[in-house]
Amino acid sequence: MNFVFKSVIVAMTLSLTLIAGIALAQTPPVVGTIGITPDEIKLLAKGWSIKKDILGKDVYNDASEKVGVIEDIVVTPDKAMSYAIVSTGGFLGIAKHDVVVPVNQLKIKAERVTLPGATKESVKAMPEFKYAD
Repeated sequence: MNFVFKSVIVAMTLSLTLIAGIALAQTPPVVGTIGITPDEIKLLAKGWSIKKDILGKDVYNDASEKVGVIEDIVVTPDKAMSYAIVSTGGFLGIAKHDVVVPVNQLKIKAERVTLPGATKESVKAMPEFKYAD
């Protein structure tokens, strides 16, 4: 009986060791910090929300004339720059003309997006943007 009891204890210990080893093997290694610091969070909170503040918003010039609508934001593959795709002209997507404006040229004040120095004609005269296939 003593031998059977010891065998059961050894078998249970081996099983627990195996289970613990498997659980540890499934835990990904920690490589640096994930996420951002509290200071970065404070800075980020002051930024623009693409969904809330930018997409679908009308774009005006200095004379409060509507010159387009922000259709999309594109980030370059190297993440060095973001661009707004601004749609001009057209009605219900027919005959619209999409152009590219660097995001840093847009000004947002009191929930209004402005492209200083733009006119309807100057925006329509910009090269048309087409997404890659």
